[in-house]
Amino acid sequence: MKRILLVISCGIFVFNMNAQVYTDYIGAGHDLDIIVTSSTANTATDAANTVSGSGMDADLMEASRFMYQATLGVDRAEVMAVADYPGGYAAWIDDQILLPASSMEASVTTAWNEALQARIDGGADPDDVFGPYALHFHYGWWQNAMTNSDHLRHKIAYAMSQILVVSMQSDLRDRGVEVGHFYDIFVDNAFGNYKDMLSEVSLHVAMGYYLSHLNNPRTDLSNNIHPDENYAREILQLFSIGLYKLNNDGSRQLDTNGNPIPTYNNAEIKELAKVFTGLGAGALNANVTWTTTPYFGLDIWGIDMTVPMQMYETWHEQGPKTIIDGYTIPAGQTGMEDVQDAIDHIFEHPNVGPFVARRLIQRLVKSNPTPAYIARVADAFNDNGQGVRGDMSAVTKAILLDEEARDCSYLEDPTNGRLREPLMRYTHLATALPTDSPLGRYWNNGYGFLDAAKQMVLQSPSVFNFYLPDHQPVGNIASNGLVAPEFKLHNTASSIGMMNEVNAWAVWDNLMYSWEGDYGDVPVTLATEDIEATADEVEDIINEYDILFTHGQLTDQTRNTLRDALNPLVWGDYQFDRTRLGLYLLLISPDYAIIK
Repeated sequence: MKRILLVISCGIFVFNMNAQVYTDYIGAGHDLDIIVTSSTANTATDAANTVSGSGMDADLMEASRFMYQATLGVDRAEVMAVADYPGGYAAWIDDQILLPASSMEASVTTAWNEALQARIDGGADPDDVFGPYALHFHYGWWQNAMTNSDHLRHKIAYAMSQILVVSMQSDLRDRGVEVGHFYDIFVDNAFGNYKDMLSEVSLHVAMGYYLSHLNNPRTDLSNNIHPDENYAREILQLFSIGLYKLNNDGSRQLDTNGNPIPTYNNAEIKELAKVFTGLGAGALNANVTWTTTPYFGLDIWGIDMTVPMQMYETWHEQGPKTIIDGYTIPAGQTGMEDVQDAIDHIFEHPNVGPFVARRLIQRLVKSNPTPAYIARVADAFNDNGQGVRGDMSAVTKAILLDEEARDCSYLEDPTNGRLREPLMRYTHLATALPTDSPLGRYWNNGYGFLDAAKQMVLQSPSVFNFYLPDHQPVGNIASNGLVAPEFKLHNTASSIGMMNEVNAWAVWDNLMYSWEGDYGDVPVTLATEDIEATADEVEDIINEYDILFTHGQLTDQTRNTLRDALNPLVWGDYQFDRTRLGLYLLLISPDYAIIK
């Protein structure tokens, strides 16, 4: 019944777009206090409201869907609060933008200090305790994901970490706090300006190491040395403009022969590579005792990676450099002026708006946005309404409030939706339901999940992320000209791995655990007592899960599967069994896997 009512309410909105839009329901009163009542033949009864709007969940379901798009996950109380938020979703976004950022570096540092002290208290020699490394980054990231209030900021930060990629599948795995500092570029600039984000990423030691423009020397033909081209290529292909010139709606521009027009050639990459020469350590860390002066050539073992790379002019390629679109960086500038000049020029390229728009829409809303949707978001990137280009707060609002993200009519569009990525399924469950963490810690080692589901934050196999934005799985998706990036992670191994993970969370009550169990830490478990208290009615469990996880889109087929599985459970601790089996079956269902 609730699904039918949701569809009806959506239909009413669609067919009355130019009329007044009501947010209540038939019989709920509107402004005229219309009340639908009835009475019975029994003279002892009074007329009662039979259609009053109470108990209808359409607003909650839409709010739940919005919060999945806009956060790493929230509980029912926050869904209810957003459903009734004064000023609506736009006001909620505005208020989120104003919240202070919760630092990843600080969270990783705290986790490391506490873990180290626990091991020392347990008798370990501090010199034998390795860290902080990727493990402690995972601890800090999960602690923030489970406890922060700046939900939208961290969703955007996570999305940006999949566009401007570094990975701890490298020697960066040994630099947990420093990688946390890199991640804070996205946290701090989530509502700032994309140019600032691009500049800070370009000068961070983590990126310099990962894409090899740290200690990148100038040309020395006598020794056959040429500038490394890695970062020059990826800042264009993956971070800003892509391979082909775009229209503002994301479609490719074509030449007179109908072929896509490349954005750059190899000669321009070689010229841009010269810009990113001469960058080295900005400061030393505690490992260095033989000098007090940073120097070109020092590797990350001795670098304070929280300080941006500095320019060593002796190692910087001098002279003019002609980069994309024939733009020439003039001779006579300092090396850092060359770098900023190049970033300024790249940032102003007309591709950047639609490039960023499409990738962020894919991470937040849907895999196949229409050209019109991309254009509307690109317009917000190009000009926030006050003449500012690259304003990420304007881009975020444009994405989340767009008709393709919000209007019910798109739910029935077969090109709409996307496969939920594994990590977001994990954070969604962990935050949607109450948890039991006696120590207030949400330290999750993450490696078991990475092995099973092939995803964990900053653990992509390469700079191309876990999946390409144009990935097309073989079958109907590809044959219809659509893309589905997340399906790159979905195969015969990871699909079973994901099901086993869900089984561990829901049935075996092992939501997350650290590697500090021998030193006093305890696992985090689900606390489903409130749902168990309603488990005598299977429909109550199903409806609650539909609100929290499938946003009112649970099909009759899946509902019947849940009924058939849960109703026979009537012996022993059947309330627990119904609650947990229902959770498991729903979270591995197609209805949950695909968000529309």
